[in-house]
Parts: sequence; C-alpha cells; structure tokens
Amino acid sequence: QVQLVESGGGLVQAGGSLRLSCKASGSIFSFNAMGWYRQAPGKQRELVAQITSLGSKTYVDSVKGRFTISRDNAKNTVYLQMNSLKPEDTAVYYCAARNRALDPFGSWGQGTQVTVSS
Repeated sequence: QVQLVESGGGLVQAGGSLRLSCKASGSIFSFNAMGWYRQAPGKQRELVAQITSLGSKTYVDSVKGRFTISRDNAKNTVYLQMNSLKPEDTAVYYCAARNRALDPFGSWGQGTQVTVSS
C-alpha cells in the first residue's frame, strides 16, 4: 500500500501563506483522486480540496479563491497552496488518496499541523 507523507505545515500570521506537500511512496498516477482534508479541534474532518487523475479540481466553499491544489505526477507529489490564511484555517491537514471514483479515500498520511494566528 502506498504511503503518504505530508510536510510544509507550521505557524503563520493571518493573511500569510503556506504550501503543503504530500509525497507518495509510489506512483500517484493510478489513483482516481488525491485530496487534502483538515480537522480542527472539536470538529469533524472535512474535505478541503481534491484533484482527479484528469486534473479536475474541487474545493470546499470556505477556501475557494484562497487555496489551490495541484499535482506533479513525475514527483509523485500533491500540493496545497494556501494563501490569505485565516485563524479558522487552523487544523491538522491530511493528504489522502482514492483508488476509484466511488471509493472512499482509503490511503492517508499522518497529518501536518497548520496554525494561523490572528
């Protein structure tokens, strides 16, 4: 099973930017989709953004216009560029992969903490 390793989290002031990376141990080309989830304390995990193998991207409304998901198949890496960060973006961010279109996201990274100070 492929392993996913996130990096790039940290502490940033409101209005700042961070870029998260998710490096896979194997090819990501075969996955139907890659996604970024986040979970804030006391809240359910939510899908923030996903990108399919054909490059189609979707975002949760709260990050539209601020976050951009991208993938580099040659590097087996998925990115999440986060701009204009807000305190409510504070959460642990997880990378995930889905094998087929109707499957749940079944492969997960360990998560990376993003903290946005006001």
